[in-house]
Amino acid sequence: MTDLYTRARAAADYLAAQTLHRPRLGIILGSGLGDFAESVEDAVAVPYASIPHFPQSTVEGHSGRMVLGTVAGVPVAVMQGRVHAYEGYPMDEVTFPARVLGLLGVTSLVVTNAAGGIRADFAPGSIVGISDHINLTGTNAALGANEPRFSVAEGAGLRFFDMTTAYTPALLHLAKKEAATQGWTMQTGVYLAVLGPSYETPAEIRAFRVLGADLVGMSTVHEVIVARHMGMRVLGLSLVTNAAAGVTSENINHLEVMEIGAQAGARFGALLKALVPQIAATGAA
Repeated sequence: MTDLYTRARAAADYLAAQTLHRPRLGIILGSGLGDFAESVEDAVAVPYASIPHFPQSTVEGHSGRMVLGTVAGVPVAVMQGRVHAYEGYPMDEVTFPARVLGLLGVTSLVVTNAAGGIRADFAPGSIVGISDHINLTGTNAALGANEPRFSVAEGAGLRFFDMTTAYTPALLHLAKKEAATQGWTMQTGVYLAVLGPSYETPAEIRAFRVLGADLVGMSTVHEVIVARHMGMRVLGLSLVTNAAAGVTSENINHLEVMEIGAQAGARFGALLKALVPQIAATGAA
């Protein structure tokens, strides 16, 4: 079996052959947020099943396509759906798409997700900027042999790498500023990741609140770990689709998560479309 780098290189080369665009900005769309991919211009949509070695998403609300094209004239690679460890994938496959994006040329990554609001003032439909994360999935995406060839920036690809600014402060500032320009306030918070697929218990949510978490979900942190290992800048955005267990008396179900995603799609899309050229203009996307 070929090594991880060789497999990721083959996938990146295949994608590069599908388009004349050379994306420097990547976007991973979470549950219910896939409609943004329809706004990509001059688009080539490549099913994950067609990409060599690429894992296949099995979750409703994750279309399973890589959309290559432009947004506001900026070349982008948009993942319309992701895979998760709870689907049965090992961690190197969960993070394989992020590795491929880096080898495709992406230097700035926007990761999005649907999350439960632990803070009572995070109402469903809120878009929250992720300031930091807590990884309680029980594993780390950087386990195993280190592969420095995955580096996309000087000084990256190290065995031991810094996560002090896992989410790039300058990109979060851009997002907050753009939200204000569009007439709404973006709050920020700490995202806590669990393995899933069951939702959390009220007792777990109380414990997470003590740990300093504001949001909870089942994705994102490992993609961010891999992105930072490679040297990418990261902007994280959570769409609050429900109050976390015990915050209200309501039960949680995935259909409601999808419904809130659809309702917030216009605001979310407007934010991303405005942010893409701003991120590119900073010179590292």
